[in-house]
Amino acid sequence: MDRQVTKHEVPSYEIVEEKIKEIDGSIIVLRIFYIFMQIAYKFQLIKNDELCTVEIPRKLLEGLRGENPILEAKLAEILDSSLQHSDCWIKV
Repeated sequence: MDRQVTKHEVPSYEIVEEKIKEIDGSIIVLRIFYIFMQIAYKFQLIKNDELCTVEIPRKLLEGLRGENPILEAKLAEILDSSLQHSDCWIKV
């Protein structure tokens, strides 16, 4: 089972949250899990009564600490493609 973590344990959490808000200000980060087997963070996001899960590699988040525009673009691409895809959102 994946371990739930706090936002303080996630590298560059503020950048992820900011990018999510840029896409849609009504999306809220519900929970975050660390996936040990994939070395990634799984963000569970909620909007109205729908849930979306987005996985972001740990290396990408750690690289964002240095304000890398290429990695920021990669993060934006991951979030945008997931959050804009209707299959991501599941009614809860």
